[in-house]
Amino acid sequence: MKILIAGFQHETNTFAPTKASFQSFIQGEGFPPLARGVDVLNLRDVNVPIGGFIKVAQAQGHELIPVIWAGASASAHVNVDAFERIAGEIIDAVKAGGFDAVYLDLHGAMVAEHTDDGEGELLERVRAVVGDSMPLVVSLDLHANMTDRMLRHADAMVAYRTYPHVDMAETGARAAYLLDRLIAEKRKFTRVVRRIPFLIPVNAMCTLIAPAHDMYTALASLERDTIVSLSFAPGFPAADFPECGPVIWGYGFDSDALTKAIDTLYARMLAEESSWEVPFLTPDEAVIEAMRISRNADKPVIIADTQDNPGVGGDSNTMGMVRALLRHGATDAAVGVIWDADAAGAAHRAGVGARVELALAGRSGVPGDEPLKGTFEVEHLSDGRFRFDGPMLNGMTGELGPVACLRIDGVRVAVSSIKMQIFDRNLYRVAGIEPEQMKILVNKSSVHFRADFQEIAETILVAKAPGPMAADPADLPWQRLDPHIRVRPKGPSFDEIRSAVA
Repeated sequence: MKILIAGFQHETNTFAPTKASFQSFIQGEGFPPLARGVDVLNLRDVNVPIGGFIKVAQAQGHELIPVIWAGASASAHVNVDAFERIAGEIIDAVKAGGFDAVYLDLHGAMVAEHTDDGEGELLERVRAVVGDSMPLVVSLDLHANMTDRMLRHADAMVAYRTYPHVDMAETGARAAYLLDRLIAEKRKFTRVVRRIPFLIPVNAMCTLIAPAHDMYTALASLERDTIVSLSFAPGFPAADFPECGPVIWGYGFDSDALTKAIDTLYARMLAEESSWEVPFLTPDEAVIEAMRISRNADKPVIIADTQDNPGVGGDSNTMGMVRALLRHGATDAAVGVIWDADAAGAAHRAGVGARVELALAGRSGVPGDEPLKGTFEVEHLSDGRFRFDGPMLNGMTGELGPVACLRIDGVRVAVSSIKMQIFDRNLYRVAGIEPEQMKILVNKSSVHFRADFQEIAETILVAKAPGPMAADPADLPWQRLDPHIRVRPKGPSFDEIRSAVA
């Protein structure tokens, strides 16, 4: 077959301070930078879904028509210009024709300025051109907020099963096999969908530990024979629209067997609802505990500064955890990566060994956060270019712009000019910090960092310092949720909260 392929990935936190522009997608911000045409095929060996799809489809002898691949770090809404330019390129290629099937590498939680459902909008436009009979398959992020519109316009959608996302390419490969099965059978799949009635904190979704690990093990055990594909997306609990939330869905050729499998997984989620709750520490509690543990530890204690994770819409520039480290006299501590291009530029102008007066970061606008004013020693400078050696995006090159290591008392701060979640140890090393040699690491991340850091961690703590991404979804100022969904596991429904406020 001739298969048109394209990718458009964004995870939208509608409560975040910064929107995604077209420039965000050009840079990639932790994703591969925007690629067009045959350059998309260069992603073949990168751990992104389209890479896995390309490998399998080429091995099957299909001809690929690559259009565009664009991804950007989580943030507030994708602006109209960015959405229409990227979606427009995809639709123009679809209108040009000359292919037998379509594969799209999407996220599933994109909200644009002019539409709540970015993926549903794109899929509807594609379907309007190709008609109902052309196969259209999609790979999705584990954090997708599945909508009825998305499900209606795609023949099959399959989501990651790991968080940290180490199976992105594998998921693209599963999409290729789904397309192959769809063509071989010459008939549509039966689809069954169940919506989970409670929001799940992002930190609870880590598949390295229970309950998420056990849920995906159960899901995989049910996927066989006529049950062709099962997916569970815990959702992205920071998109304020009615279809935000977890969804289980699947495809097959035996409606009764598929329904039974989906209902089994649904019942498991309801029975284990309380296990999806997450204990959080305050910044002071986290630092005090980290200092206590690190006294007799051979490995660093890692604190996840989860509410300023740029992977979920934070700007990676809040100072709450840095202040807590300084307040308690922590030593051999490092924080990464703080996004402050002005501070990095000042350090480069001053040079290694200089002492500079700065008001570092702290410009999130979140109550309780403000710039950290002080004298910092410039310990290391670099151009910010590095390679990902961890499990996520392994082998890809990264670009942080000018980078500096700034030291204040016993705390080293890795400062970058481009925003990026710290899910690879080399983001510390590019700032001259050897993470294994630190007693305490504060990572601007929620879960992805575990892919490369878990093996070097004495223990991992999760802190709720002031930041734009509420770790507990019940803390968000929701306005448009489904009235019946519970805002946290075992918590009140959105309707009950509104009634209480009224």
